[in-house]
Amino acid sequence: MDMFTATVPVFDRMLGSMQAWIGIAREHAKTKGFDESVYLTLRLAPDMLPLPRQVQIASDGAKGAVARLSGQDVPSWADSEVTLDDLLARLQKTRDYVNSFKPEQLNGSEQREVTVPRRQGDPFKFSGEDFLRFFATPNLYFHATTLYALLRHAGVPLGKMDFLGNR
Repeated sequence: MDMFTATVPVFDRMLGSMQAWIGIAREHAKTKGFDESVYLTLRLAPDMLPLPRQVQIASDGAKGAVARLSGQDVPSWADSEVTLDDLLARLQKTRDYVNSFKPEQLNGSEQREVTVPRRQGDPFKFSGEDFLRFFATPNLYFHATTLYALLRHAGVPLGKMDFLGNR
């Protein structure tokens, strides 16, 4: 499998699934008669980042991965989403960005040095392949799974096939 195939279609599918889950959540709120904005404060533990940050971090991870693997600067987007519509737009913007990459921009990046800054301490340094396998992809799935779990915990009728993106 090449680096393009391991990034763009994989990230696009998961980001699309995240959009679908938010859509299902909206319909659930409408059916049950409550304001969909209650989802925006969801967290599973007091010290956990709320639902919007899970989407923003997943978005940042996907766009950061393809940018870093292609040797480009990571675009900086404000984390200003305050509604489900905003989050859906953020996910679509991310999908559009990820899908703008061509195979020749990513293939061959297996050995490219990838540096990921940290808030404290030295940056992480990886080969492109290790970055994708051990950091970027797990990070995307971590935050996508957290979004899924938050919505599921709130009673949104999601199932395993919704997570797997069987559409």
